Amino acid sequence: MKAKLFLIVIGMAVLAACSKKDENLLSEETEINEWAEMDAFHMIMAEAFHPFKDSANLEPAKNLAEEMAAEAGKWAAAELPAQVASEDVKNLLEKLKTDTRALADEVKAGATNEQIGADLTALHDNFHSIMEAWHKGKGEKHEHQH
Repeated sequence: MKAKLFLIVIGMAVLAACSKKDENLLSEETEINEWAEMDAFHMIMAEAFHPFKDSANLEPAKNLAEEMAAEAGKWAAAELPAQVASEDVKNLLEKLKTDTRALADEVKAGATNEQIGADLTALHDNFHSIMEAWHKGKGEKHEHQH
């Protein structure tokens, strides 16, 4: 009975050690493979842009314009991962920050749907330029289809 209990305890200790090791590896992989600020902005951009692209619905973009501007500001202020630490990417992020703020201000001022749609499309294109730089920096190819 003691031997069986001993084996169970040893087995649990091995499992605990292995799962801690896997957790550390996952944490390191996450650090290397993700850009949290890009992911946060991407979620908002997708919610704002795709209804417009798919059915000319600008209401989500109008409702999310302030949040998108805030996230772009956070993203532009964050430290760049080594894969994309360049003046080109910094400039793209600054443009994204400036242009999302302009879009939010246009929405508040009652800009036309045509203007909002054109500016949202330009923002989306700029965003994808940054994503392409990210994937290229990781040695990947990013293919985006619309």
